[in-house]
This record gives sequence, C-alpha cells and structure tokens, in this order.
Amino acid sequence: MQKKLLPLPFVLVFVLILSACGQKSSQPAAEAASGSTSEQPSTSGSETDSASGTVTYQSENGPIQVPAHPQRVVDLSSYTGTLLKFGVPVVGVDQWTKGNPNFKDQLADVAQVSADDVEKIIELQPDLIFASSDVKNADKLKQIAPLVTYTYNKVDYLTQIEEVAKAAGKGEEAAAWVADFKQRAAAAGEDIKAKIGADKTVTVMEGDAKALYLFGDAWGRGTEVLYQAMGLKMPEKVKEVTSKQGYYDLSLEVLPEYMGDYVIFSKTLTGDNSFQQTDTYKNIPAVKAGHVYEVDATGFYFNDALSLDYQLDFFKKSFLGE
Repeated sequence: MQKKLLPLPFVLVFVLILSACGQKSSQPAAEAASGSTSEQPSTSGSETDSASGTVTYQSENGPIQVPAHPQRVVDLSSYTGTLLKFGVPVVGVDQWTKGNPNFKDQLADVAQVSADDVEKIIELQPDLIFASSDVKNADKLKQIAPLVTYTYNKVDYLTQIEEVAKAAGKGEEAAAWVADFKQRAAAAGEDIKAKIGADKTVTVMEGDAKALYLFGDAWGRGTEVLYQAMGLKMPEKVKEVTSKQGYYDLSLEVLPEYMGDYVIFSKTLTGDNSFQQTDTYKNIPAVKAGHVYEVDATGFYFNDALSLDYQLDFFKKSFLGE
C-alpha cells in the first residue's frame, strides 16, 4: 500500500527488508511503508512543545518528538503521496515511489534514497523520516532525524493516511480529506452499481506470463477503493483464496475460474504479456465483453491519499465514462 504495495517481482526482498513478482516463490509487493511494532497509533492527537517547535506524536512504539511543521521529510516507504497531498515538503523517497509516474512532476527534484544510503540521507538534512517497522539501519536513521515507522495493515488504509499526516503536522487536513473521500467513493460506488448491476463482481489481477496474482480487499492496486470504499463485489472464489495472505498466485490455466464480470488489470507494461494472446485468456467472458480495464501497475501499487484519488478517478472513467 502503509507498507509499500510494490511490484510483485520485488516482494520477497521487501518482505525481508521492509515492508508496488517474478517467481512463484516471491510474494506480491504489498509491503512498503508501514512501521513499528507494539501499540497502535493513538488518534488523540499530539502535544505541542512551543519552546522547541516540536510535538509529541503517539507512534506505534510510544511517544516521539517530531517537528510541528516539518520542512525536509524523507520517506523510505510508500507514504509520499499522502505527504504531497497535504503539502508536506519531501526531499528524499525510495525508488518505487520515485518511479511512480503519477508523482513524476512533483518528485522531479527529489532525491532517491534507501535505508542503506545513510550518508546520502544525512546530506539531505531531513527533520523527519518515515519508514516501515522493519526498516534497515533504524538506529542510524534515528540519529539523523526523528524516525516514525508503521506496520503494514496494522490499521486500515484511511487511518494510516490520517496517522502519517498527523505525524507531519497535517492531521486536520487529512481528517477532512478522509471524510470527503468516503463520500465521493460511496457515491461513485452507487452510480457504478446502478449502471452495471449491484450483483456484478470485480476481480483485481496483476502479473505477466511468468506469474499472475489476484488481490483481496486491502492490498493496494485500487482494492481498498473498489471493495471497501465503493462497496463493489469480489467473486466468492477470489475472496476465499485471498482471505489469508491478501493475495493469491495462480496459473493461466485456472485464471478464468477467478475472473469476475469486470476485471481491473494492474499491468506491468515492461513484462511479458503474451498470455493475453492465448485462447484461454481471450475466451474469458469479461475479456470478450470488453470489461477488462488496464492500468499501468507502477502507478497503481499504492494506497496513499494521492493514489486513492487517482484510483477513484480511474474507476469512474472506466465504469461510468466520466
């Protein structure tokens, strides 16, 4: 998403390292920007220390002193879209966020860094750092600037947005946006169901000829918007196989069994998509009916505030032609 909802090929690495594929042994990237361990973030707000210009943010790991109005933020996970949405100055991001085509203009002058780039991060002089709970070099990063981490899917996607914004001094703006997003998404969901039928199902898939994946209702790629915010239906068979891990890898031969009336195909444009030319794929009812909506996967992994707005607009255009 929250953790970075990364490209499938890099999941195994990021499951080990942090929180957006290729082999069957790798998991779809769903980790990426969440963070810590114990207590869930408090929603009661932060206490201000006017003398130092800091506030006490109640993080997963307990209270952390963070700047009241951070000016140089480094995000090593997938929260950048939320920070950008609420006007928080970002000076460094991870490579998956940097490669998001939807953020291209806003991140044109922002450095690409990783948790291994300690010296480079020091040079950026951040006053706040965001990362996943299992980020490497956490002790070193804490010496550079306050480090706020989150554990992927520990809280729901909208609460996660509010928590990140709160830590960055934008709690009120985020709360207002969340309320508005809920209304907009619910209204869009009703319009879509009125057009296609309330009983119609939607499948979210990703991958290529090497590996195909299905996703549940909280794994980025628009799943939160479709199933949670808009209330569209997931095929029961997809719900069953994704209930434990949140995703499911499968072969082309059985793919037709899991395709709903409509399909959102988060497509890796540089991958081997030759499977789309097979009779097995072409004969899927949703494909024959023209009900497969393709989107560039690199801009669809995440579930930050900017990405949710983008995904909602994509679904409105796809289903309603708006």
